[in-house]
Amino acid sequence: MLSGGAEGVLITGVYGSGKSSIAAEIGYLLEQRDELYGLLDLDYLGWIGDHEMGFRMMLRNLVTVAANFREVGARYFVVAYFVRDREALTSVTAALGVPTKVVRVEVPLREIEQRLSADVTSGRQDDLRDAAAALASSAGVGIEDLAVRNDRPVPVIARELMSWLGWDRRDRPASAASPGQRS
Repeated sequence: MLSGGAEGVLITGVYGSGKSSIAAEIGYLLEQRDELYGLLDLDYLGWIGDHEMGFRMMLRNLVTVAANFREVGARYFVVAYFVRDREALTSVTAALGVPTKVVRVEVPLREIEQRLSADVTSGRQDDLRDAAAALASSAGVGIEDLAVRNDRPVPVIARELMSWLGWDRRDRPASAASPGQRS
């Protein structure tokens, strides 16, 4: 698949780490610059059956959705999904079809427990157990290009990631910032 100059970031981390919030904030920042982007929380593309069936369905849906986004000219892809290993990473990035950098969000289990305690759905205890098991086994560790602790406000982390990706300075008018001025 040709990416047509598009590129992506996959924000990964265990359930409750804040990857979807960070992805949404990056989308907001791109939107403020009138950039055409695709924002995808991949959990929603595969919410069917067990984990294996869901993963296969997510990949099928991602191929189609990403192709649709590329077809209309999306230049940036912001994706949130917990990737457990390199094999899964290879499948996800192939389905996305654009060069993709991977950011793993780190959060201590006690913080995840606090975040999930406010959620009223019954499945959150299962999510908490899954997050604890993934953290204990170091699932997803080592597949990233960058690891980020989610210990600051989400807008701060998102701006730092935009800078790291180089997305904070592309296609900006010369008048956007004068020399020596930080934007």
